[in-house]
Amino acid sequence: MEEPNSDQENQLSHKIAAILDEVRISYATHNRKLKELSLLRSKSSSPSQFFSAFSKSLIPLFNFQRRLASADRVVSFVSSFTAARNPTDAEVCDEFLDHFLHFLLVAATAADKTVRFRACQIVSEIILRLPDDAEVSNDLWDEVIECMKVRVQDKIHVVRTFAVRALSRFVNDSSNIDILDLFLEMLPLEQNADVRKMIVLSLPPSSATSQVIIDCTLDVSESVRKAAYCVLANKFPLQSLSIKLRTVILRRGLSDRSVGVSKECFKLLKDEWLVKCCNGDPLELLKYLDVETYESVSESVMEALLKAGLVKLKNGASIQQYISSNGDTAEGEVVPCPPSIVLMEAEAALYWRTVCKHLQSEAHALGSDAAATAGTEAEVYAAEASDKNDLLEKILPATVDEYIELVRAHIVAGSNHRFACRQLLLLGAMFDFSDTSYRKAASVFLQELMSKPPEHEVDNEGNVVVIGDGLSFGGDTEWAEAIAKLARKVHAAPGEFEEVVLAIVEKLAQPCRERTADYVQWIHTLSLIGLLLKNAVSMRFLQGKAIEPDELLQSLLLPGAKQSHLDVQRIAVRCLGLFGLLERKPNAELLKQLRVSYIRGPHLISIEAGKALTDLVMWHGPQEVDRVLNHNIPSQVNSDKKCFCPVNFSDSEVDSNSNVDMLDLLYGGIENEDWANPLTSNEDECIYAILGEGFAKILLLSDNYPSIPASLHPVLLSKLIYLYFSDISENMHRWLKQCLSVFFENYPCLSTNHKASVADVIFSLRCILKAFIPVMRSMWPGIFGNSGGSPFMVSQMRKRAVQASRFMLQMVQIPLFVKETEAASENSSTEQPQVIDSCAEVPFECGEEGLALRIAVEVASFHSKKTAAEKAYVSAL
Repeated sequence: MEEPNSDQENQLSHKIAAILDEVRISYATHNRKLKELSLLRSKSSSPSQFFSAFSKSLIPLFNFQRRLASADRVVSFVSSFTAARNPTDAEVCDEFLDHFLHFLLVAATAADKTVRFRACQIVSEIILRLPDDAEVSNDLWDEVIECMKVRVQDKIHVVRTFAVRALSRFVNDSSNIDILDLFLEMLPLEQNADVRKMIVLSLPPSSATSQVIIDCTLDVSESVRKAAYCVLANKFPLQSLSIKLRTVILRRGLSDRSVGVSKECFKLLKDEWLVKCCNGDPLELLKYLDVETYESVSESVMEALLKAGLVKLKNGASIQQYISSNGDTAEGEVVPCPPSIVLMEAEAALYWRTVCKHLQSEAHALGSDAAATAGTEAEVYAAEASDKNDLLEKILPATVDEYIELVRAHIVAGSNHRFACRQLLLLGAMFDFSDTSYRKAASVFLQELMSKPPEHEVDNEGNVVVIGDGLSFGGDTEWAEAIAKLARKVHAAPGEFEEVVLAIVEKLAQPCRERTADYVQWIHTLSLIGLLLKNAVSMRFLQGKAIEPDELLQSLLLPGAKQSHLDVQRIAVRCLGLFGLLERKPNAELLKQLRVSYIRGPHLISIEAGKALTDLVMWHGPQEVDRVLNHNIPSQVNSDKKCFCPVNFSDSEVDSNSNVDMLDLLYGGIENEDWANPLTSNEDECIYAILGEGFAKILLLSDNYPSIPASLHPVLLSKLIYLYFSDISENMHRWLKQCLSVFFENYPCLSTNHKASVADVIFSLRCILKAFIPVMRSMWPGIFGNSGGSPFMVSQMRKRAVQASRFMLQMVQIPLFVKETEAASENSSTEQPQVIDSCAEVPFECGEEGLALRIAVEVASFHSKKTAAEKAYVSAL
């Protein structure tokens, strides 16, 4: 009796195998073959016989390692057949599904990685194809879920990928919340990009997953970042995200280095947010972005939409609609404004500013194209440029007088319309001020703006406080830049801008000279001077004006730096730094005051003075700065100097000691532990971050500073590496970490795109090797005077030291790319030499062998009797 059954099963297996062989060729045959296979199942003597024949025919697929389209077609066909449920034969379909899933679960635990991969692939396909009304027992689902949970930890990444895909259908089920927890736990630890992508695509929309998915927009893999934007577009409506998250998504996506990712983000912006949520209205979209807080993001959104041609101007829409001609005053108007002006909302102001800027740039580009071509093509370009200019004229206020009235109305309206006012000020650069009457009206308006004292209020203790940052004119940098751009446009002649501003300063300066000025007057005068110095082209434009540069320094800036009020000191010190950058040679009194402010001032003042001194050292050179402060300094470079001289900031005479070199003074700031912590008001404001950035620039531009001995470069490099990896940088992570990471990427021996000369790169390698041991000594706890602490703290410090050592080793191991010039061959038609990239040999002492020797010498320097910390240090080396 067994032989006939065996023969029937073999015949059935051959028929099934023939069907599977045909479906692997094309998807077009799948529907027809599904009917044939279903007919075979219904005609078989028993469901178990069919399943036995089916499973035997499918076994070769589990042994096929390569991922080909033909194999994927078979998997798709088998999954469709298993998931299909014929109402007339429902029990047979359910029984087959039960048997086949149990078969796949056994295969999923096989030792062979290919078998596990195919099993998980088919399971995931079946689960995703099953209809919602499929009759599957809860026990079977539990077995499938538990098996896939195990497989997401598989060592083979494709197995993990399909296991995650299989579980994705259950992640929304409230009874399987542990699956979501498992995904969230896996994601940050997963090394494979395909698995991370699958996890991101599987995450459901919720408050717990939104931040996780948005974090994936910073993933190193382009495919993962694209998946994150795809999920955000399909699963998270615009209204479900906070304003901060919306702007983070757009800022990262529109500026992504990958074109594919930026296109995916723009697709989200256009299809989901603009069209579906805002009915294609960019103004409505801007209201979802809080343009006042996230101006740069909103501007990039408008630029992207304008570039894509998605901003359609409505008939008659322009800035002129905010300027009525009747002059009637609206009844019940709370905000005082001229009767002919309708105040703009912040979104509308930014909208029109970006639209006008885009039209102007397009007109300019088309005009340039017309000038570069000839004939009909030039006429077409010129006509298009003329159309753009005509449209721009229709949008802008008809006259400069109307424009001034519009801006003045927003100024009078108060701080609630300050953002809109600044956007309108930036529009001023698009007007033509060649007409004398227009230029005069604009000049009077600018003088009115600059003469207006800063906004201030009285606190609970009766002290007058200026509103804003206390440094920039008008209270913030953006406002000051808008005023400066408009003033530069109105007063375009060389030296005219400086003359106008100095004339206003002269009117404001009298109380400051007589020492009768109050706090607000000092801030107003010094902020206006700062606006002037920041936008002045050269010191020669300040000569022969209302106030001479020397008088400006002696009567206003130096006395301001000695004022008792902290805000006045701060702005005066910043002005001193700007003043010094405009000078051809550094001023001794200016440098002395900056030294005093740097050493003796409060932390806030020391930061400003540190910025100023670092800039002046880089601009004039450290030797020139030291020569101004100490006339007895030798003209030749002290090449034997191997370390920086220690500076005792608690010494009462250190600020007056001209023998202390400026670099020693600045380096002493990094050694001063009292300056390690940033300001509570701004975590980026820290003297370590300022000085670290300055020394990093000095190392990158070392050819510009021959007066700095080469022997000091390893000292500076070791200090920067120490700052990068020590726990100090955790307090100023955002600024210092970013700055130093950019520095290390561009250090000659690290960047293959930065093709430095062989000598420069070898010198950099020597610096790294010389810095290795000092860095390890300074970071390892319990040795050379380093503090220890609890076992946990010691463990963390050791981990940082090991991390730093590996980082330096990687810097040494990176291939040395140089430029070589090869003469062109005789048969070559070109006369210019060809530049090729090649890999140069590194000298023995500058490579890994040289590092090994230094480590060996360091290990040998310890005696046989070592402390526990020393033993751990030697072991780590």
